[in-house]
Amino acid sequence: MAANELVKGIVRLVRLDLYNHGLACGAEAIRRHLDEVEKFKPLPSVRTIGRILSSEGLTHARTGWYDGEEAY
Repeated sequence: MAANELVKGIVRLVRLDLYNHGLACGAEAIRRHLDEVEKFKPLPSVRTIGRILSSEGLTHARTGWYDGEEAY
């Protein structure tokens, strides 16, 4: 698995975990969680995390792409 795919997977899992626990799950919250809880290094930037969330359909309280939708 390529490093960028690993980062995407980790961001996706952290985002969904935060969401499922009713916690803030935006890019800044994910970065803070990766730093303070997961001790993930090197940390992706907030902007990179935001791009990952957008590309995975994980914005605006969404849990991904739904049937009939296309990823942009």
